Order: sequence, then C-alpha cells, then structure tokens
Amino acid sequence: MTPISRNMSPNNAADDEHDDIIYPSALPFLAVHLGCLAAIWTGITWQAGAICASLYCLRMFAIGAGYHRYFSHRAYSTSRAFQFILAFLAQSSAQKSVLWWAAKHRHHHLHSDTERDVHSPRHKGFLYSHLGWIFARQHGTTDLVKVADLASYPELMWLHKLEILPAAAIAVLCFVLAGWPGLVVGFLWSTVLLYHATFCINSLAHVHGRKHYVTGDDSRNNWLLALVTMGEGWHNNHHAYQSSVRQGFRWWEIDVTYYVLKGLSFLGIVWNLKAPPEQVLRNEQLLGSRVINRAARQLAGRFDSQRVARTISSALCHTDLTALQPSALREMLDRWHDGTHDVLAGLHLPKIPTREEFLAEAKAIFARTRSLNEIVDHAYEHFLASVRSQLVAAA
Repeated sequence: MTPISRNMSPNNAADDEHDDIIYPSALPFLAVHLGCLAAIWTGITWQAGAICASLYCLRMFAIGAGYHRYFSHRAYSTSRAFQFILAFLAQSSAQKSVLWWAAKHRHHHLHSDTERDVHSPRHKGFLYSHLGWIFARQHGTTDLVKVADLASYPELMWLHKLEILPAAAIAVLCFVLAGWPGLVVGFLWSTVLLYHATFCINSLAHVHGRKHYVTGDDSRNNWLLALVTMGEGWHNNHHAYQSSVRQGFRWWEIDVTYYVLKGLSFLGIVWNLKAPPEQVLRNEQLLGSRVINRAARQLAGRFDSQRVARTISSALCHTDLTALQPSALREMLDRWHDGTHDVLAGLHLPKIPTREEFLAEAKAIFARTRSLNEIVDHAYEHFLASVRSQLVAAA
C-alpha cells in the first residue's frame, strides 16, 4: 500500500460515499478462507498442525505486543531492530501494514463508539464492525499524520509499501518446511484463526462482557477473548488506561502477552513498560471531560426527550394559556437555562424526569466511578436542553 495524502480529489471524495464491502481487497480475504478447504486434499499432518499452533501463538503475540501495545499506544520501548521484527511478524498475519493498523486504531480510541468510529457495533452493526469496515473504500487509505512518529522510520515505510511481503514470506517458509499441508493447515488455517480472534476485539468485545470502568464507550472485559487473544480481551481495562502495557489489571486476569513482554524486559529487549496508576487499579481516578461527555450523552439517551417534548406540547394545546403567548413561553425557556423543570412544573404540565431519576439510572448502567455526579449533571443538562429546544421550536 502506498502512502496517500489526506488531501483527496473529488473522485476520492465520491468514493468515500460508498460504504460497501464490494472491494478488490475482499477477494484475497475470501480466497484465504476458501483455501482452508484444500486440507480435504492435502491432508493434515502433525508437522502442519504444529506449525499452525506455533504460528498462531507467535503472530498473535506480534499483533497484541506489536500492532496494538507498541505501534498504536507506545506502551513500552524497544530497539529499532526488535521494532522491525515486531512489525514484520505482525504484518505476516496479513492484517495490513503497521502504519495502517496503528492509524485506524488511534482513530478508534479518539472516537470510540461514536458516529465517527470506524468499527462500532453500536452504529454499524456487528458484522460490519467485525470485518466489513476493512473493505469499505473510505477505510482503504492511511492517515500518516496520525502515525507520524512511526512514518519517520524508512524500514516501516518500506513494510507499509510492501505490506503483503511478510505474509508471503511466511507462507513460502511453511511450504518449504511441510509441503502443501504446511501451507494450507500451517499458514492458511492459522491466518484465518488470527483474523477472527483479532476482529472479535472490535466487535464482540464491544457487545458481550463486563464493564469494570466507565469509559464513555461500549468496551467490555471478556475472559474467553482474553484467552484466545493472549490478553487482548481485557478490553474495558484497556480503554480505561490505554497506554498500559498490561491489560489484565488483576492477578486473575490472564494476559500472556504481558507476561512475555515482562520476560523480554528482564533480557533487556524491551524496557520502560508503562503500568496503570494505583488510582486506576482501585477505580478511583477522576474521568476526563471527553469520557464524561460521552457517558453523559449515553445516559441522556436513556430518556426520550422527544416524547417528553411532544407530551408537553400536547398539554399546552389543551391548557388555557391566553396570558402566555408562544413568544412569552420562548422567552421564559431561554431565560431559565437551568430551570426548565421548575418552569414547566409552575405551569402544571406533565412531569418530566428528575435529576434523581437520572442518578438512579446512572447507578444501574455504569460501573462505580468518582465522576458519577458530574456525568449525571451533564446528562440532565443535555436532556433539558433538548426538551427546551424542541419546545422553543414548536412555540
């Protein structure tokens, strides 16, 4: 894949409108899956099975420790030589270049589970978030500005341009070592398993599991995914503190990738392993404004402001308000920025949810956090503002 400028031509802009998965890069992906069926003719040997298991573990480590924790989040430091080894092994999984992967992942965290997220099950559905988004034309380019720290290395740019080379080299090696079974079972089977185990973090880990932290998105901890991805399944932990090299925060949260990196640190191959602060481990940290605002919008969405506005409007139509013209109502609502509930109560109109009801709902849907009251305040203000704007528009 060649680097593409962020300045797009009208033709490219038109392509962005097509959010489909009928795209040439989907054909090799489909071919890899169909190629797995060739095992019917090649057979399954113990050598091929061993290669499959070994390649799965080695490349899953490279995806978690390389693509994700190092290239996307810089959770630790290493030498330029080992950085290249990680990049090569990660790209041998045929999941595009480290620059593309890191750029998309950084974008994901910036807009997690909002309309701008590239793979949110909440907005695009499970199948699209699992794999469909990869083949959409609008996601084919790489925003090199987001990965300027990585694009400064010529060897990583070289891998970026020849992104399929590592996978092809490993495939040839498998054939040399174990013949056709080595290629089909050893390489293709392990590659397909890697695809879907990795993709499940984008899809399943935002749908099923437990939330220990308020993160303003749908990220969840899923112990089964953590096992098959060597630690990546502790996804809610990761969204709570993204720069941590360790994603299993508790002793029982198995994180094999972290254990390997810890061992490599004793050998001096990696260093500066970043850890979550004690406040985060105890879930006592104050949340940032972005997380608070996202959580507040999520909480406000649990209450139907449109229905409340329609009910109030209907009641107004059947209330003797000869002394209160529409312009006067608009003025009252505009003047009382934080007093919509009191204003409406004074007019003896239908009851709208109170802050206490918002607080009760927040306690039911969110994990424990010191910022709960701030989330509730923002959500309640957002809800009242929505009701107010709809009433003013109708007045």
